[in-house]
Amino acid sequence: MEGNFNDYFVYKNGKLYCEDVSIQNLSTKIGTPFYIYSKKAILDMINQYKDAFKDYPTLICYALKANSNLSLLRIFEENGLGADIVSGGELYKAKKAGFPSNKIVYAGVGKTDAEIMYAINENILSFNVESVMELDVINEIAGKQHKKANVSIRINPDVDPKTHPYISTGLKKSKFGIDIDEGLDVYKKAVKMENLKVVGIHCHIGSQIMDVSVYKEAVEKIVNLVFQLKKEGIELEFIDIGGGLGVKYYPQDIPPTPYDLANTILPIVKQTGLKLIIEPGRSLIAQAGALITKVIFIKDKKEKHFVIVDSGMNDLIRPSIYNAYHHIITVEEKTEKMIADIVGPICETGDFFGLDREIGKVNRGDLIAILSAGAYGSSMASNYNVRPKAMEVLVDGDKYKIIKEREDYQYISKLEEEVV
Repeated sequence: MEGNFNDYFVYKNGKLYCEDVSIQNLSTKIGTPFYIYSKKAILDMINQYKDAFKDYPTLICYALKANSNLSLLRIFEENGLGADIVSGGELYKAKKAGFPSNKIVYAGVGKTDAEIMYAINENILSFNVESVMELDVINEIAGKQHKKANVSIRINPDVDPKTHPYISTGLKKSKFGIDIDEGLDVYKKAVKMENLKVVGIHCHIGSQIMDVSVYKEAVEKIVNLVFQLKKEGIELEFIDIGGGLGVKYYPQDIPPTPYDLANTILPIVKQTGLKLIIEPGRSLIAQAGALITKVIFIKDKKEKHFVIVDSGMNDLIRPSIYNAYHHIITVEEKTEKMIADIVGPICETGDFFGLDREIGKVNRGDLIAILSAGAYGSSMASNYNVRPKAMEVLVDGDKYKIIKEREDYQYISKLEEEVV
């Protein structure tokens, strides 16, 4: 028998529930595939973060890239969080969800002129600037708008976060940020630019970090630079240490908590007296979500077994591009087991959710749940193979609400049809 993976997706009388909603019954009503999110899971994580950092002036900015569904964004906004954005589209969604401009920070190595202008006009809290040329461009655009743009400089502390190389961002060889040994000179340049207001310092070393000691090393380096800046008369308002706290993907994972993060970094940050900004994304939303998909076919090739489902890498691409592990369970609890590749319908060998997995023995029409899929699932989805993206549902107790309708073929081709 499967044990419960977390407190929000549990078996009751042999059937999987999200909070108090039967996933089996829900799928009968709305079809598959769909993402399902637990509101309680989101609120519990928000409250953990707020409680962990309550004794120090801290702005918690939710990283929209993890999941930018408007209904979910409103939960974060209503609970007092800010927004960490990386595009003009995310700025648009953040504003639409109600985030005030003075709680929005904007990172990313490739901000376009139009995006910069948009963010300046919205008076955001800060651009997290990633290159000297970007400083020049923001200064120039702000001048044309007759405004001063708030900037922080993203410093690359050259710390190995011990995670997947594709989501490591704080090493010297990565495309992000300005190397720490150049930081002082870049700040000296920035404070002389007449259309910029230098307000902070930023770093982000990576994602899915399971050992908080790497934050200690990074923050110590950043704080050391803050003191060098003070000696030069450069006073900042805040220190932004990014996000990246890991989550449970494997059943045996014991991820760090917001309290572990706070206990590691606050003693160091306190020395500066600066306000703190943190940018959690995955850790706020991953556990809250699951992708529900239906078995279409079972295929046996001598020793190899395939479970073919109606969702694919267009809905959840993490296994395909990172070889990421997501725990997969049957929606109906099974005693008999099978070992199989769980694969999608897309014409790519890389279209899989799990290889050589032991799961309950399924038949055509059975449902499976791919867990810890709340982050970087729907936000990385595509229409590859002209496949409609999955519907999204939010559960609150025994009630559910559709928060993104299922796309249809007409919707997917609408913009093309309009120009034919």
